Amino acid sequence: MRMERLSQDKIRIFLTFDDLTERGIQKEDMWREIPKVHELFSEMMDQAYNELGFDASGPLAVEVFAMPAQGMVVIVTRGKLERDTDSIAEDEEEVYELEVTLEQSEAIIYRFRDIEDAIGAAKTLVGHLTEEGRMYRYQNQWVLCFDPAGLESTGYHALIAVLAEYGEATSITPAVLEEYGKLIIGSQAVKVLAEHFTN
Repeated sequence: MRMERLSQDKIRIFLTFDDLTERGIQKEDMWREIPKVHELFSEMMDQAYNELGFDASGPLAVEVFAMPAQGMVVIVTRGKLERDTDSIAEDEEEVYELEVTLEQSEAIIYRFRDIEDAIGAAKTLVGHLTEEGRMYRYQNQWVLCFDPAGLESTGYHALIAVLAEYGEATSITPAVLEEYGKLIIGSQAVKVLAEHFTN
């Protein structure tokens, strides 16, 4: 379980499938109201307080993104507690007031420390698995993002295997890349990288 602070009131938690399995939770369980998921959430909030000083009291908005072959990303945003004299006692009793949004991101997203690694991956992929993909620059790293819709399952696993050899899976979501990343190559990133750059 890895976590980072995005702002004063927002944190991002990256859960691997191993984190879920160790706690006896299936991916599908994250969509259900069961005690194990509540325990996991309490554990995450304790760790967020200990590691990041993130106080999870008051209303929280929780977004859960499932990502293929990578795990789950949980984004927790702390809302402002609107207090009036009538509801103070009521608020004291309820520590978490959750508003949960669940999204399934099918995108395959890998980051690379330098452009040479991304080019190496592109040269391995082009002509065999895919010529598609988008490339972003995000937090001083190169990020390749793929929509696996057109891939058969063998191609899908082969694509992940190649990307994992050159880069590493990341908990960044397509929405974060769109908003905070810089789009470098809007389409056919693999083809562009393989054809226009030489190692």
